[in-house]
Order: sequence, then structure tokens, then C-alpha cells
Amino acid sequence: MPGIMRRRMRRRAIVGTAIVAGGAVHHMNNRNAQNQAAEEQAQLQQEQEQQALAAQAAQQQAAAPAAGLGGAQFDALTQLAGLHEQGILSDEEFAAQKAKVLG
Repeated sequence: MPGIMRRRMRRRAIVGTAIVAGGAVHHMNNRNAQNQAAEEQAQLQQEQEQQALAAQAAQQQAAAPAAGLGGAQFDALTQLAGLHEQGILSDEEFAAQKAKVLG
């Protein structure tokens, strides 16, 4: 009888260990999936921002020759526009700096 009890106790220990290990694996897989989804979302957002900036730059470059701006003026206005969009320059500061660049 003592041999049967030992085998049962070993089985219970093995089954208990398997349950705990299975739960840990499930938790890690779930966590990895969440991390991967967050990384993909961040990458998608970054790509969208880059596309928007590229489109804006292309639009500004197309408008620059029509306005008769020189390269330095265009670069300065582009930089000012970026600072304004980021909230670093207020509307008034942007208008004042823009007036200086355009003369």
C-alpha cells in the first residue's frame, strides 16, 4: 500500500506542476501577443506621421516656386511651420517670424 500512495503523490505533484507550467506558458503567450500588437500599432502610427509630413513637404515645395521664394526662405518657413504645428510657436510668434523671413 505504501507504494501505491507514493505513486499517487508523485502523479499529483506531476499534474500540479503541469497545470502551473501550462498557466505560465499561456500567460507569457498572451503577454507577447499584447506587446507585439502594441509595437505594430506604434509602427503604423509612425509610418502614418511620416507619410503626412512627406505630403506636407511636397505640397510646400510645390507652392514655394510659385511664390518666388528662395531656398533659404523656403527652408526657414518650413522650419517655422514645423515649430508652429508642434505648439512651440504661438500663432502670433509664427506670424511675426514669417513676416521677417518674407521681408
